Formats: sequence, structure tokens, C-alpha cells
Amino acid sequence: MKKEIYNFAVIGLGHRGVGLMKSVLFALPDVKVIALCDSYDDRPKQYAVDVKEKYGDDPFLTTNFEDILKMKEIDAVLVSTSWEDHIKVACRAMEEGKAVAMEVGAAYDEEELWKLVDTWEKTKTPFMLMENCCFDKHELMATRMARDGFFGEIVHMEGSYSHDLRKEVSGGNINRHYRLRNYMARNCDNYPTHEIGPIAKILNINRGNRFVSLVSMSSKARGLHQYIKDNLDTYKELENVEFKQGDVVNTIITCENGETVAIKLDTTLPRSYNRNFTIEGTKAMYEGATHSVYVDGQKENYFTEEWYAENIKNGEKYEEKYLPDFWKTITNEILVAGHGGMDYFEFRYFIDCLKEGIDPTIDVYDAATWMCISVLSEKSIKEGGAPQLFPDFTRGKWKTREPKDVFDK
Repeated sequence: MKKEIYNFAVIGLGHRGVGLMKSVLFALPDVKVIALCDSYDDRPKQYAVDVKEKYGDDPFLTTNFEDILKMKEIDAVLVSTSWEDHIKVACRAMEEGKAVAMEVGAAYDEEELWKLVDTWEKTKTPFMLMENCCFDKHELMATRMARDGFFGEIVHMEGSYSHDLRKEVSGGNINRHYRLRNYMARNCDNYPTHEIGPIAKILNINRGNRFVSLVSMSSKARGLHQYIKDNLDTYKELENVEFKQGDVVNTIITCENGETVAIKLDTTLPRSYNRNFTIEGTKAMYEGATHSVYVDGQKENYFTEEWYAENIKNGEKYEEKYLPDFWKTITNEILVAGHGGMDYFEFRYFIDCLKEGIDPTIDVYDAATWMCISVLSEKSIKEGGAPQLFPDFTRGKWKTREPKDVFDK
């Protein structure tokens, strides 16, 4: 599928879809956006102006994504719809031979995840889950350290999506955002891939290792109610809404090779942003929250002010050896192209995979496995924290698939 220019359609023109189009797709010299789709008819019309300004041509506009899939000139689609429609649109696009860059989000049942896997296995249409945190600077540095044996044998990892989303969720009716209805109707880890993606890659999930089971527990749901009460002039219509989504959901995952993983969803209380990316091994530990490395043999100094002052954020001294080359040569243009560069790098990787005719390392099996956490956590919470078994979406192929990272060639 090697081409000079890849014609893209953007399906889903909410904040994320538009942001990726303007900051990333527009910045890629071998990509051209030629079609826009959204279920709200004002959005394609609104953002057509930006497309014409960028390329000089009017894009095709529609509210029905099937119209996009009929276009022979479309090479690839960015699926950035509501969570409920991600898999449906991705499957139809693969059936029509359109390469799929699918944004992250929740899944709703195992059946749709199996359909995603089955559709890819039937069509072999290029597909990638666009988990940008797998391309972030600190996670990739730590991944290369892990591959080099720096941490010894990894025993436990942690991560979280800790992000104050009270304004975004409460404004769902105003901004036509799907998170509101999800927080009203479900209680689960509804956004697990930012934290689990880099962890799964380091632990070689679906490539020599697999997730076996999880247990999830949820706190009560009070944060949104209090926020709405404190801002009643803006959110009067939500005054008596009873939200089902707990403020904090904790999940523990077990792995075939004996590791454990702890992840957390924490989005409806006042707090800082943090993904709490952590690696614990037999020789060293990495703490992403402070970009710090703790090496065996230094324990007697851990709690002194002198050691802390010298070593906090000491991860920087490992960057020269362990950062992938594309992070060492990052430009200002890439830095501003979404989330400090990681959005650009993930789309550059996707296009390069299309050009080289190779399957992205973040593939359909990863998408199904990571998104399944939403489904299993919901069941576990309903059953009082009962263990839930992960489906093996690879159908046993995890035993023989070779580990692969986004910096591998």
C-alpha cells in the first residue's frame, strides 16, 4: 500500500477528532484529509473550512459514515466517534478495505470485541489502536530499559488515568459529549488504555504473556454530584441525576507469567493529572510520576533529604542511552502537534506501517484485550469484586508471537 499521499477521512468530529486532524494529520506531508463525517450535520460544515484552507480543495461532507466507505479514493479512516460506535465503524471500514486508525475508549461487551478480531482476521485490512501513551517519552525510555534487563525480572506494574474530568463530563449536554451518558449509565474502568497500553507492551501481553484475570472495586459516586451542586447555574438540568460511575475504580490484573498489574480510574474528584506509570523489578524501580529511577544497593539512602534532592527526577540521566532516536531529534513543530509529540509519533508510525506493508505492533489483539477491561471491570464491580477471566483473543497465538515494540524495525 505504498503511496506518496494517503487520502484520509475523519469520522467523528468532536474535540479529539478535530484536534488530531488539525495538529497531526495536517502536519504529515504524506497525508491529505479529503472527507469529513459526523452525526451532527453542523460539524462537517464547520471544519470543512479548515480542510479547504489547508489543501485548497473542498472535502466531501456527510453525516453517514457509510458514504465515506463507498469512496474509492479513501485510503484510511480515523475513527474518532463516540465510544459506542468505535468498533462498529472500524469493522465496516475494514470490510470495505479502508485502513483503520481507531481512537481509544471503552468497550461494552465481549461480543463486539470478538467481532473486531474476527473482522481483521478475515479481511487483514491494516488496523491500529491509536494509544498515544505507547509513544510517550518516559514510557518508551522505560520500555528500552526493561528490554535491556535494567529492572531485572519485572514483578509488578502500576498505572492510572487520574484526570479531573468533572467539567467535561458535566458539560456533555452542552458540548454533545458522550462521556456524560456513560457516567450516568455504567460503573467500570471506562478508559483503561492510557495506562494499560505501555504496561502491556513491557510485559509482552499477547506476545509470550497474557492477562489471565482481574478484580475491580469501585468507590461511591459523589464527585460529579458535588461539582454540579457547586455550579448549579450551569448544570441545573443535572441537579437530580444519580451517576452510576464511581469516583475511583481500582483494578488488579494477574498475568500468565506471574506478574500483577494495578490500574486506577480517577476522573471525578479535584486532583492533578497523573498516569502513575510504575515498574517494580528485582533490580530496580521506575516511578513515572517523578521520572525517577531507584536502583538496588541505594536503599540505605532512600529516605535522606540529600539522596532525594540528588535523585528525584534522575530519569533524565538515562535518556541519552535509552530514549528512541525519534525522541532525541524531536522538533518544535512535533512538540506542539498534540500531547507533547506523542500524537505525531503514533500517526507517523501508522503511516510508515502502511508504506512498509507491516502490521502495527498495537494491533487488533491488543485493542480487544485492553478495551475488554471495561467489560470485565463492570462485571467484577457488579459481583462485589469477583474475579473475571480474560478471553484469549489471540486464540492461543500469544504463545508463539514474538515481542515487538514501536521502535523496532
